[in-house]
Amino acid sequence: MQSSTRKNGLVVTAVVTASATLGTAAAATGTTSALAAAKVTAAHVRPAALEAVRIVSHRGPVPKNEVGGPLLARPGIVVHYPGPGAPRLPDVPASAYVIADARTGAVLAAKDAHGLLPPASTLKVLTAITMLPRLRPDATVIATKRAASVEPNIVGLVAGQPYKVADLFRALLMISANDAAVALVQASGSFSKGMSLLNAEAHHLQAYDVVAKHPNGLPAPGQEVSAYDLALIARKALSMPAFMRYDSTRTASFPLTRQEHVLLVNQNYLLTQYPGGLGGKTGWTTTSGATYIGLARQNGVTLIVTILHATPLTEITSAEQLLDWGFKMSSAVRPVGVLVPPLPVARAAATRKHHARSATGNSLSGATAARSGRSAAIGVGVAAGLCACAIGGLAWLRRRVLIRRRPSG
Repeated sequence: MQSSTRKNGLVVTAVVTASATLGTAAAATGTTSALAAAKVTAAHVRPAALEAVRIVSHRGPVPKNEVGGPLLARPGIVVHYPGPGAPRLPDVPASAYVIADARTGAVLAAKDAHGLLPPASTLKVLTAITMLPRLRPDATVIATKRAASVEPNIVGLVAGQPYKVADLFRALLMISANDAAVALVQASGSFSKGMSLLNAEAHHLQAYDVVAKHPNGLPAPGQEVSAYDLALIARKALSMPAFMRYDSTRTASFPLTRQEHVLLVNQNYLLTQYPGGLGGKTGWTTTSGATYIGLARQNGVTLIVTILHATPLTEITSAEQLLDWGFKMSSAVRPVGVLVPPLPVARAAATRKHHARSATGNSLSGATAARSGRSAAIGVGVAAGLCACAIGGLAWLRRRVLIRRRPSG
């Protein structure tokens, strides 16, 4: 009897142990599936992209000047030439630049990628990608005195005059209208709220070098960006059809008043003079020098080039030279870094106190969904364990009853 009881006890223990193992396996199913999906995805990414991913396979937080890879923290030029005879980077008159593959995120080459410099009008790209999802193109915005009094105003908004959001975005991106930038940010509810949204969007993109003070990039103490962060912003812009539509418009008529219209002509001649030119943004102030974001696609490869503190009137020519090199070398060079993806909405909201209310709502939904998924997986494991325990217990009790009923010999 005692021997049988010990054996039955061991069986029950084994069943419970097995059920616990099953529960653990069930709870880990989501993680295993994610890893399997990552392996499948990785199998379809070209080696350059895999190398770029390896560069940032670190764990835990890193200094903001190493986001995208430690090499990008260097102040000079960083590039991995495939051999001594490979085409060299052009010598462009700029303090900082980045050239990257928009699809894979691979940074092909860079110069002082995280160097902090004033953005000038390239900051308007951040204004556009932040406000586009929040404003209906057919909505009307009344120009305020603050928007109309910006100098230089460029398009010439009239205080008290209504303007369509779509027209303001065209003025913003085609002719770099400083007054349109202020009007669009104020359409969020207030100027300060709009600026909080811009900085929150930069944080969401992991563009930690960005400090935005004016939506148009006009000089402000402490306002700065990096060539790397401009590339993150440009990559987001490329993914937004509305941005690309406004940004690539060649000419348009802007209704300044009911009686007066202003002809808008796109200032970015990369669109018309460079093969595969998609768009971008020019910029210039006396303190920033010339700044530039350029986007182009050739033979299925889409490249981003960003330039800061360049000699005036050389920025687009320099961008074309860097793009020429990039298209030749995109499949040959080993990346020096990678454009990191945006943060999950939940994480961005948790780490940014002044995030927009709508983004916070989305993040909470994401966090709830994640918790629900984890709870469901744990629930499956617990249910499996309880079921196995119940079956094992019943078998043990039945065994005890049968033993007791046997006649003694």
